[in-house]
Amino acid sequence: MPPDPLAWETRDRQVAYSCPGFDVVNETVQLPDGIETEFDYLSEPASVCVLPFAPDGDVVCIEEWRQAVGRINRGLPVGGTEPADDDLEAAARRELAEETGHEAERLEPLVTVEPANGIADSVLHFFVAHSCRPTAEQRLDHNESIRVTRRPYGELLEAIREGEIRDGRTVLAVSYYQLFEAVP
Repeated sequence: MPPDPLAWETRDRQVAYSCPGFDVVNETVQLPDGIETEFDYLSEPASVCVLPFAPDGDVVCIEEWRQAVGRINRGLPVGGTEPADDDLEAAARRELAEETGHEAERLEPLVTVEPANGIADSVLHFFVAHSCRPTAEQRLDHNESIRVTRRPYGELLEAIREGEIRDGRTVLAVSYYQLFEAVP
């Protein structure tokens, strides 16, 4: 099958900058019209985001300092996959436990998205966790400051509607849940 006429040809690729969590990649590409140019993007491992429901229907949420925006972010547990992760559900369970100290009785995949594919190769896998209970202490990374909270699902939805919750991953998780699951 011939390549799509919209496809760019990558001529060269190098990591321009690397730090824990992501790389900035510089590529030399040839556009469909034959012009050669540079393209930079952020490259990071796939991530998982968990919408965790407690047995009473409340959502296990987190509050976390986010230096990039200089404020407390209210949202859901999210974390990157690790090289040894070949099972996304196991990665979601690990992130839920590490960030909240909770374990889920059951986990279901919700959706997979590319949240910023114009500037990043990020892939985000969403899961819904059911019957989450606290079972251990948080196991936070050295650069995480997280407080666990609980919120009724309706209040979480309203906080998103009112713009109180602005975290894109949380907004996507709840929006997709509303779209796919909450419809009778």
